[in-house]
Amino acid sequence: MEKVLTRNIEPGKAPTDMAAYEANGGYQGLRKAMLGMSPLECREVVSASNLRGRGGAGFPTGMKWSFVPMDDKCTPGHKYLVCNADEMEPGAFKDRLLMEYDPHQLIEGMILSAYCIGADLSYIFIRGEYVVAIERLREALDECYAKGYLGDNILGSGFKLDMYVHPSAGRYICGEETALINALEGKRANPRAKPPFPQVSGLWGRPTIVNNVETLCNIPHIIDRGADWFKSLGVGEDAGTKMFGVSGRVKTPGCWELPMGTPIREILENHAGGMQDGLQLKGFLPGGGSTDFLTQDHLDLAMDYNVIGKAGSRMGTGTMIILDDQTCPVGMVLNLIRFFAHESCGFCTPCRDGLPWTRQVLEDIEQGRGKTEDLDTLEYQINYIGAIGNTHCALAPGAMEPLQSALKYFREDFERHISGGCCPYHSGKGA
Repeated sequence: MEKVLTRNIEPGKAPTDMAAYEANGGYQGLRKAMLGMSPLECREVVSASNLRGRGGAGFPTGMKWSFVPMDDKCTPGHKYLVCNADEMEPGAFKDRLLMEYDPHQLIEGMILSAYCIGADLSYIFIRGEYVVAIERLREALDECYAKGYLGDNILGSGFKLDMYVHPSAGRYICGEETALINALEGKRANPRAKPPFPQVSGLWGRPTIVNNVETLCNIPHIIDRGADWFKSLGVGEDAGTKMFGVSGRVKTPGCWELPMGTPIREILENHAGGMQDGLQLKGFLPGGGSTDFLTQDHLDLAMDYNVIGKAGSRMGTGTMIILDDQTCPVGMVLNLIRFFAHESCGFCTPCRDGLPWTRQVLEDIEQGRGKTEDLDTLEYQINYIGAIGNTHCALAPGAMEPLQSALKYFREDFERHISGGCCPYHSGKGA
């Protein structure tokens, strides 16, 4: 398989600086665009490539960009490109790898994306805990300004762009693009009502595009090598490669760049090394902590957006969290609900009050105080909080996904907690 996003990343190798990046073809996409392509031509290549957002939603990137008004006479003033590097999804760690070891790839992708939409200011909105990535991105930005890849009149094209690294306060809700925009403006990180959408009225009321790190890292390669080449990399319906990760009790947890559509079994067994000795796979969250559980019956499915969606879950970030047969599913879901309840922005009642209520019910079940009617309460919460439209944003519905699927696949474990008055896993009775 051809490496694209990780071609400069090797075990034991130092992070890629400007010289190493350019020696391996870096900034060729930028030169191609600045010296011979219009913004429209670049946008058309990205649209034709069928690149879908790698942050979790999988929305077509070219389509998202097409909503930005391009007539400067009608919309005079700044336009913004924002990189969402606030990687706070439980189980996700792919973007950190890309930023720490190949920061110039992200920066080149942002310059090209800004050129496509006519943005003159850009921000990398990154979680404050990513100290190493912040330092390396800032060093890379200094190199770009010195080389003339940022600032006024980039490569003599007349295009101007300034770029800044903005460490965030580190809240999960900042991953929602309008909450991110509010935080970037110095406001409380509450999601905004839509419409208007950020593409028309975003940062400080101006047209704004927010894209994920991995999404933006694909742009230089698409511009340089073309849409057909990018589409040829996938093995299923979706184009390109994807950063897939596995965490949990497997032999070699990690993150790998593989073709879109790679089977789950291949990722788990060939790359993650399979389950640790003495353990069996019970289930897994295919795309981070806010996705529905899948089970052994789904191992031969392709990891792409539509296939995983039809199976009742979401590919999300593509970073799997493994549940083994000696780990309590109730405890695992409780741990996730605790996180989501803590990270609620508190704007709407179902999320602000419903998630702590759900957490308390799960704590009672896990600690042996559960009642049969608690399962009805959890089902009620799933049906109400989990319904899109009953909450201000998708945080609470996402939080319900691992719970609703755990009740679907592992209901006996919940019932055993209640009937036995304790957690059978902690008591040594196991699965």
